[in-house]
Amino acid sequence: MVNWLGHYIPGRSPIHKLDPRVKIVGLVLYSVALLTAPTATATVVLGASIVPAIFLSGLAPSFIWRQLRPILLFLMAIFAFQAAVTPGEVIARVGPIGVTREGINYGFLGGARVSYLLLAAALLTATTDPLTLADGLEKLLRPGEKLGLPAAELALMLTMALRFVPTLLDEAERIMRAQLARGASFQGGKIKNLMPLIIPLFVSAFQRAEALAEAMEARGYQGSKGRTRMRELHFTRGDGLFLLTNVLLAFGSLYYRLKFGR
Repeated sequence: MVNWLGHYIPGRSPIHKLDPRVKIVGLVLYSVALLTAPTATATVVLGASIVPAIFLSGLAPSFIWRQLRPILLFLMAIFAFQAAVTPGEVIARVGPIGVTREGINYGFLGGARVSYLLLAAALLTATTDPLTLADGLEKLLRPGEKLGLPAAELALMLTMALRFVPTLLDEAERIMRAQLARGASFQGGKIKNLMPLIIPLFVSAFQRAEALAEAMEARGYQGSKGRTRMRELHFTRGDGLFLLTNVLLAFGSLYYRLKFGR
C-alpha cells in the first residue's frame, strides 16, 4: 500500500496527542506563513520549522520521500516555467528561451512552498485518525450552524473524501497492473489509451460510495443529532504552545511583507 496523503499512522507521539482542532488551525496558519513569505530565504526558514514536528511525530525519514516523490515532475515543471517566463537578468539560454536569475528564484520559491505545504498536510493526516479529524472539523465548523451550515455533514464529507484518496490510488494501481497483464497500453498520451483504467476506477469508486451510504443508513446515521463521543477533545498546554508557534510564524511573515512591501 502506498503511503500517501490521507493515510493515518498510529502512534503516541506528542504530535499524535495534539488536539485535532489545534492541528487544523495550525495547518491554516502555517499555510498563511508560507504563502506570504517574501523571499526564498524566509521560505526555507519557515519550511525548516516543520522538521521538529516531523521528528517529534516519530515518523520514519522515508515518510518525507514518499510524500514528495509523486509530485517531483510537478515541482520540476513549476521551476522550469518560472525560470523561463519571469523577466529579468538572463543568465543562460536554452534555444530561444532565456533563463533569468529572478525566474530561478521564483521557481525555487514556488516549488518549496508546494513541498512544505504538502508535508504539513501529510503530517496532519498521518498523525490524526479520521474519526478524530472529523470531530475536530465539526467543532471548528459548528459556529456556522447558526447560518444554516451543516457542520457535521460537511466535516464527514471532507474527512471521507480525504480518507478515500489513498484507497483510490491503491485501486488505480491494482487496476493498472491487471490491465497491463491483459495487454493494455497506457502510453501515447491519448485519452482512449487511459479508458481501461478510468472506467473501472470510476465504477469501483461509485460502488464504494454506495456501499458506504448503505452502511451509514443501516447504522442510523443522522449527523451530529443525538450523538455522543467516546473521547472528548481537551485543550492542553502543549496545544497552546503549538498554536502560539504557528500564530507567531503567520503574523511574523505577514508583518514582514506589509512592513517592507515585498
